[in-house]
Amino acid sequence: MSEKVVRLGTRGSALALAQSGMVARMLKTAAAAQGLDWRVELVTVRTQGDTSRAALSQLGGVGVFAAQLRTHLLEGQVDLAVHSFKDLPTAPVAGLRIAATPRRADPRDALVASNGMSLAQLPSGASVGTGSPRRVAQLKALRPDIKTVDLRGNVPTRLGRVRGVQVAADAGTSPQALGTGADLDAVVLACAGLERLGLARHISEAFNPEQMLPAPSQGVLAIETAQELDPQLEAVIAQVNDPASHLAAVAERAVMSTLQAGCAAPVGTYAYLVHAGFDYELHLEAGVFALDGAASVRSRQAVTLGGVDLAKACHLQKAAELGQRAAQDLLAQGAGQVADLQAVKERG
Repeated sequence: MSEKVVRLGTRGSALALAQSGMVARMLKTAAAAQGLDWRVELVTVRTQGDTSRAALSQLGGVGVFAAQLRTHLLEGQVDLAVHSFKDLPTAPVAGLRIAATPRRADPRDALVASNGMSLAQLPSGASVGTGSPRRVAQLKALRPDIKTVDLRGNVPTRLGRVRGVQVAADAGTSPQALGTGADLDAVVLACAGLERLGLARHISEAFNPEQMLPAPSQGVLAIETAQELDPQLEAVIAQVNDPASHLAAVAERAVMSTLQAGCAAPVGTYAYLVHAGFDYELHLEAGVFALDGAASVRSRQAVTLGGVDLAKACHLQKAAELGQRAAQDLLAQGAGQVADLQAVKERG
């Protein structure tokens, strides 16, 4: 049997390569289980978000990391692409579809602070770095006294901004690549990214959703393909799909699309499944936050999913409707007056 080569498009950052490498191994294992000899080849695609040093707010928003990968897909230069789902705009692209979402990693936000301090232990007026208005708003609600500092760069670079945190050896990054030096008391990053890079030991505190609602689909990877797909490839990709993660992502992203929210609107969401007798219930928490932390609106919704086959299309429709209902509730509570829902600066 001849070896089949599957071309997997990925960004070139350490985190993107770690995530894509994980998906490549999953696909190879799934193919082998079906008696297929596959080699999954990573094709690194440089995106504008990777090559430009301009502020992300000047680069066109959340889709800046996905556009070039999608062009490669549409032109047939790669067979599939792996994205952080939160980096994808909610509007669909003609000719492409999300074929699978592997099991979600920890969706929470994490604080990495000097001397392992928690948020409550940081000194008055502490400087905390984040490129996310959503995180800024919720940090201000928890600690109005802190100073938030806009932040960009890859994960090791961001960690290198924290006084006392050594990351070069961990991430294979030279000291020169770590940017402007240690000038912050803490940074806030996604738990998932730190875990996938083997840097979770630097986490000082992981915020529960009551403290800080995550970004929609944070921690979820999306495997994107052409709309028309080779049946054999489609069957293998289906084996790495985690229906529970897909349902959560659909519900959370439906909040954003129904709000018609810009990519940097301070909107948080968290969807999760619970057992309810012989059925499942999909629960969703969503919130919109004022950037100064002084006001917010929240919605909690749930829907029962009949049966145990979570991959059914009808369940995905229910998940989308759940997100729509939560968004409509937020709007009814005055979400549009709490924050600028059309903000288009990158969330980070």
